[in-house]
Amino acid sequence: MSSSKSGHFSETAATRFSAWTPVIHKPANQQLFQERTTIILHWFDLWTDGQRQHLLQLLLRRCSKSQLKSISNYFIKAAPFTRLDFTTVLPRILSLYILSFLSPLDLCSAAQVCWYWKFLSEQDCLWAPKCIRQGWFLTYATSDNEYGAWKKHYVACACTLDVLFPREAADIYGTLNQTLPEAEEEDEKRTECLIRRTICEKVLERKKADLKSRSGWLTNSTGTYASSIRQKSSLLALNRDMLIFKEKCRSESVFIAKQRGLQLNSTSQTSFASSSMKTFTISGPLKSFVSSVKSNNPPHLLLLSSRIPAYEMVLCGALVNVVPLVYDFSGMTLEALFSLVERATQGRAVQSIGIIAEGNPEEIHLIEGLSITERSVLNPDVRAFWEKLSGWVVPASEAGQLNIFVPLASSVEGMELISKLSTLTGLSVRAPAGFCTGSYQNILGEWSGKVDFPPLLYLNEGPLTLWCRQAEWIERTLQVLRKQLEPQLQLLSYETRGRTLGLFLWDHVNLPVLKLKSEVIQAVIEGLVALQKETSDNPLEFLGKFLLKKCVAGTVEKSHNLNHKVPKSVFGEADRRGDVVMELLNSEKAYVCLLQAVHGVYYVPLRAALDSNRAIISSANLVMVFNPMLDILEANTVFLQDLTERLEEWSPLQCVGSVFVRFCGKLRAYTNFFNNYATAIKTIDKCKETLPVFRAFIKRHNRTLATRMLSLQELFLSPSTRIEEYVTLLHSLMLHTPAEHPDHTHISSALKTLRSYRNFIHKLKKSSNQEEKMLEVQKIIQGCPNLEEGGRYLITLQDVALLSCLNEDIAPSFRMYECFKELGLFLFNDVVVLTEKKDTHVPFSLAVNTSHTFLASVSLHCLSVSDMVDTKYVQNSFLLESPNRQWICATDREEDKIRFLCALSGAINAARHK
Repeated sequence: MSSSKSGHFSETAATRFSAWTPVIHKPANQQLFQERTTIILHWFDLWTDGQRQHLLQLLLRRCSKSQLKSISNYFIKAAPFTRLDFTTVLPRILSLYILSFLSPLDLCSAAQVCWYWKFLSEQDCLWAPKCIRQGWFLTYATSDNEYGAWKKHYVACACTLDVLFPREAADIYGTLNQTLPEAEEEDEKRTECLIRRTICEKVLERKKADLKSRSGWLTNSTGTYASSIRQKSSLLALNRDMLIFKEKCRSESVFIAKQRGLQLNSTSQTSFASSSMKTFTISGPLKSFVSSVKSNNPPHLLLLSSRIPAYEMVLCGALVNVVPLVYDFSGMTLEALFSLVERATQGRAVQSIGIIAEGNPEEIHLIEGLSITERSVLNPDVRAFWEKLSGWVVPASEAGQLNIFVPLASSVEGMELISKLSTLTGLSVRAPAGFCTGSYQNILGEWSGKVDFPPLLYLNEGPLTLWCRQAEWIERTLQVLRKQLEPQLQLLSYETRGRTLGLFLWDHVNLPVLKLKSEVIQAVIEGLVALQKETSDNPLEFLGKFLLKKCVAGTVEKSHNLNHKVPKSVFGEADRRGDVVMELLNSEKAYVCLLQAVHGVYYVPLRAALDSNRAIISSANLVMVFNPMLDILEANTVFLQDLTERLEEWSPLQCVGSVFVRFCGKLRAYTNFFNNYATAIKTIDKCKETLPVFRAFIKRHNRTLATRMLSLQELFLSPSTRIEEYVTLLHSLMLHTPAEHPDHTHISSALKTLRSYRNFIHKLKKSSNQEEKMLEVQKIIQGCPNLEEGGRYLITLQDVALLSCLNEDIAPSFRMYECFKELGLFLFNDVVVLTEKKDTHVPFSLAVNTSHTFLASVSLHCLSVSDMVDTKYVQNSFLLESPNRQWICATDREEDKIRFLCALSGAINAARHK
């Protein structure tokens, strides 16, 4: 009975319930388990890697904690840890030998690992050599079981050192802020620089001569061998001349240093290299080379920031003997800028360096995020930059100059900055000393130093004058030209593109220069306007009578105003103060006229229409747009009256600082205007779109003689410009006001207030510009996620080629790459956005449309960049690596690569140190 049941059971288990594992019958259970395990392993071998990983994940999810622990123990036995504490497996003597290479700071950090590391890192055999090297000795002998005495002695000596910070050292020794004589080290540096430059240029000249004189094919004949012997002998003669020249320079340096000692004053900045050249006779071919170098005039170098409005107009006016260098203001570093200078000079010395950048009377905005002031110029990196930059300029004894197109000479802080730059560079540093208001007209005024007009060393007079007077307006035209013409000029260099656009614009705006006074031009304009309104049979007779009446009226007015002119004083300093106040009064009259134009041309008609129930715009919009500007008009009208009264009773002891102090108390009107400025501009645009009557009103009154040919939106720009002019004029007034003058305290207080208010306006402008750039980038990149996060701003943009290596098994110097895609790298302060760039051409046209499609976004915290060495097959390339991907990129020009890598490295460091 039982046997029949067991047979029936096995048959059923083998047929109907083949997927069921019998539990009671252990042999059958084991047999079925092995068979199914074999089948699963067979299937596992046939599956792909992804299917295997999926199966393993499913199995691990079904396992219990004990089973997972068993798996963990298995892997620990199969792959044990190889990272061990070396102090526990190595002999103590080897561990101490390894620790001996650490610095004192690293040894103190190692003592915090564990108690055994603390015991090892405090051994006397590690700290005794460090103390003895510094000259610190223990006053007693340590016992046998004592340890840590030398470490305690080192820490105690290091904590009690008498260290002087640079400012403290300057107060005691006077070596930081005083003009020092040229030191012996500077003489040696200049001598070595001249020797290296002479050797390099002479060797280059000899190589060129050899290339011209050698035969077309090199053979193994005796003639070739003899010629090689002659070349070697000539090189030996050259080296001998160089050595003789070097020794004479060194001996002369020692002799001069002994003769003058410490009695040289700051005015003796004659280069020792030039004195050595004049004192000694140089033998051989080097003599003819030196004479040829002296006969050739070195070029002038002009550094031009891309932040300057209409810099293309400046480029088109550069002279033939000027090397212009346009650099990108955003994303540039001092190291990258100096490397661009090295490439531009090509090893040649320059006669002078001109710098055209943004700034104000107290600082230079050389690159983004760095302002060169009289304090920051002493920072190590800034100081090294100026010292290295001056190495490319001929000495001051040979008229070496550094000309900065920023009005530094019109303020006290700027004069201190000029003095420190002159001390650092050993050159004659000059800057505009004028106090002209409006655009860059101070460049056309007086400069520091009694020499020729420095701007004419670099630029033609016509483009220079036009740019200085109309830079902002020319920039608006160039913005349109850049969008239309730059896609056609992508293959040209940065300087060539700018020069081309500038010449194109100059050819269209170059009008005949009328050397007439502004009063004459203004009278002729008014006469032509009156002629347009009147219908006269004889226009010339009408214009002549109008000008005659204007002349008579002007003569009467001039006779009445003779008593209001500033009297010429015998004290020069008082005259300078009077000139500044007169410029302040004249510019204030022009500014108030602009404010009155807003009131009379726009506000009064709109208010009259509203009061007569024929409203052009609503009362709320009228108040929102014009009330802040009217408050400014009221404050500045009182300010103008006070200035006029002070100037009528002008004397050398007259004070205007108190007028400024009272005006600073009314700056709340300006604050309300700037806080409401963006809303007012949007309201004007919205009313123009929705109200045809208002649009017609604006069109009828914009750009008329009453508004000085300006629109309403352009008139709203005048308050921010005027604050800048106030600070400039107060700097000049402060410079020409002695400390004992009764007006000095009030001017200083007003200058401090307006300077802080100017910084407030700069922050508003910067925030607005960053928001505008972010919106523009968001529109450019298709399919891009939202970029407008808190604190994010665009640093720079670079177009690159994405490369792919054909064979990575060979050496890097022999690898070949192919470009399979063009990318756009948008660098922000916290992320890099990679886009796919596509250029599409329009049929029957030269136009090129560029589009960017979002590709990837990498945070700067997890991004690493490495430079790639140029080879025969790839140049200007670099590697970007993220945790998941890497991109091999290449730029068209080396300067683009240098600029972008410096900007990217700086952004990565700043993001990681937040």
